[in-house]
Amino acid sequence: MAKVADIGSKRLINLAPDAWVKWVTQCPEVVAKEILGSEFQWISRETDVLVKAYSATHGDFLVLNELQLRYTAQIPLRMRAYTALAQERYRLPTYPVLINILPPSSSLTIVSSYEQEFLGLRAIQDYRTINLWEIDAEIVFQQPLPSLLPFVPILRGGGEVSVVQRALQALRADEQLNQLESLLAFFASFVLDTPLVQQIMRWDMAVLRESPWYQEIEQRGIHQGALRQLIRVLEQRFGEIPHEAEIRLEGKNVEQLETLMDSAIAVSSLDEFLVVLST
Repeated sequence: MAKVADIGSKRLINLAPDAWVKWVTQCPEVVAKEILGSEFQWISRETDVLVKAYSATHGDFLVLNELQLRYTAQIPLRMRAYTALAQERYRLPTYPVLINILPPSSSLTIVSSYEQEFLGLRAIQDYRTINLWEIDAEIVFQQPLPSLLPFVPILRGGGEVSVVQRALQALRADEQLNQLESLLAFFASFVLDTPLVQQIMRWDMAVLRESPWYQEIEQRGIHQGALRQLIRVLEQRFGEIPHEAEIRLEGKNVEQLETLMDSAIAVSSLDEFLVVLST
């Protein structure tokens, strides 16, 4: 049976850091000098990887990689904050990149910039956005990009059995990569039936359910279900909901959403509900 993979973003990028920074910056001359350590507590979260890179044209700079299972409305502000913190800490130009792994809900529009104006002052932070479902799976094999091998099933054209098998062979051929099989199986389960994934992988799918990715998406599914149900009730009772209110609701956990559902049913107006939301 395959071992549960260590699927930390830092480990994935560390498989081939030069290839990674070339890909995300689209600059063939860029090389990775160092994946910065965890001493920077503001940046070193599980989804963040900060790489010190170099090019003859630009000198030393930072590549801030933010890998998100699904895009949320809070991401633009988060990208602004992380970029500023990284640049302040290391005193280097910073190139922020957001990598979205799975498509968000249809109600969300993915943006590549944070913008806010307040009292005549503007705050703007651009960042590059990469949506994995828009990336051609063949690129992973051609470049190559071993860090993306586990994601092949959800890439464009990657959901075919033959392509998944090809990715699996590439993982098993490298001792450094073979523990990522469970992550490949996890994403294969989005596009292929479980018995077929079992047949391809030749191991018990119970290991998949031990994956932190599997557990995270289960929790996100519960959260998204509760959020959608609450918004539906509010819209049925009061009509269109302000976008700012939806963003605030998205930041609530499942227990808080359940409590707010009780309020949504009990209140007599949207304004009354918004007062409850603000408390």
